[in-house]
Amino acid sequence: MLSRLLKKKPLDEFRRTSALLHSLTAFDLTLMGIGAIIGAGVFVLTGIAAATKAGPAIVLSYVIAGLASMFAALSYAELASSIGGSGSAYSYAYAGFGELIAWIIGWDLLLEYVMSVGTVAIGWSGYVNNLFQALHIKLPDALTKNPFEGGIINLLAVLIIILLSLLLCLGVKQSARFNAVIVMIKLITIAIFITLAIPNVNLENWQHFMPFGWTGVMQGAALVFFAYIGFDALSTAVEESINPKRDIPIGIICSLAICTIIYILVSGLLTSIVPYTSLNVRSPVAEALLLIGHHTAAGFIAVGAIAGLTTVMLVMFYGLSRICFAMSRDGLLPAFFSKINPNTHTPIRIIIFNGVFMGLIAGIAPINRAAELVNIGTLAAFTFVCAGAIAFRRSHPDINRPFKLPLNPLIPSLGIFFCLYLIVHLPAITWWRFIIWAIAGFFIYFLYGIKHSVLNGKVPSGYTAGHN
Repeated sequence: MLSRLLKKKPLDEFRRTSALLHSLTAFDLTLMGIGAIIGAGVFVLTGIAAATKAGPAIVLSYVIAGLASMFAALSYAELASSIGGSGSAYSYAYAGFGELIAWIIGWDLLLEYVMSVGTVAIGWSGYVNNLFQALHIKLPDALTKNPFEGGIINLLAVLIIILLSLLLCLGVKQSARFNAVIVMIKLITIAIFITLAIPNVNLENWQHFMPFGWTGVMQGAALVFFAYIGFDALSTAVEESINPKRDIPIGIICSLAICTIIYILVSGLLTSIVPYTSLNVRSPVAEALLLIGHHTAAGFIAVGAIAGLTTVMLVMFYGLSRICFAMSRDGLLPAFFSKINPNTHTPIRIIIFNGVFMGLIAGIAPINRAAELVNIGTLAAFTFVCAGAIAFRRSHPDINRPFKLPLNPLIPSLGIFFCLYLIVHLPAITWWRFIIWAIAGFFIYFLYGIKHSVLNGKVPSGYTAGHN
């Protein structure tokens, strides 16, 4: 029984020609990475983490979270270029550790992506509501707040997920073009904030730089780690990239490096122009500009934040659909979801199903609890990817590695250490929710997945004839 659970998927299975359309370039992937990474971290969580966890030392929190992410990103880059497949860490675990571990990671990734899209949708709705208020349009609290805040449903958050579902159904190239335009708007918005913030820097706001101590810095890092998870979604684009062995590593590393610099710069300026205690709001960047008297710019920042958060949801939603597609194609989820629409070359069924599920979460869940669940899921996945980079180098020493991780096993070992260290600093209630999710996953695997797996001789769907 144990040997069956640890049976690995042959590498040739990851290299079949997919029914998905190969259309993404390295530039597309880099912009997708920026689109996914720059969003909630800057426009939502920076203020919350500074006000409640780290104070102005949120800058250090971003440095620590960025280091952990870079170690994991390098591991992702090697495995993505060597193994392939659209399942991200799930696929790497299937090749390196066997089916049971792959299922655990895949189930973990579903939690990560579902809750990340839901979290960002909640933040997005906050900025849209602020924009409406600036235009003197008052929406009823019952339709802008979740039940925990005294409302009925966060309707704005639900509506954006519906719109993104429709866009993803149209095709990946169309989604990438939309993302590229919005990323440019987002970067212009951040440049405007930086330009306006620099003359208003007041170092007295940094007088109590670390008000919550080092523990607060680490708790802040564990919370803002959510800001870096977007590059993970790029590894799900292997089967839709023109030259994945070259383009995926370029997209992952370039987007993460650019975004880390932006996060550190913005968080430093944000906490130096206003007191950190004033930033515990849904839209801290716009709020900070309002406090220093830039009302027009605050309105424009709100528009840019709306655009930025939209791309985060788009890319993460895309990644979720491809992971579900990979798991369904392997028989661990119902084959119904791995059907590709012949006209759009997209898995429309899984996109619609995920859209409905995430819409419900975004409509009723509070943002802080959703973000914490994302982080523990992401950190667990990153830990396994780093471990996989070590294990796969030993089990397959002669495989072609277009991108070779330097200083292996040192760098992935540091990634494991940083990720586990951040996990320890997450709240206990987050652990309990995560454990409940994991137990539910085990039930599904042993009741359904193990019986329908491709390792039982089932013919995988979602492929075309031939091999890459």
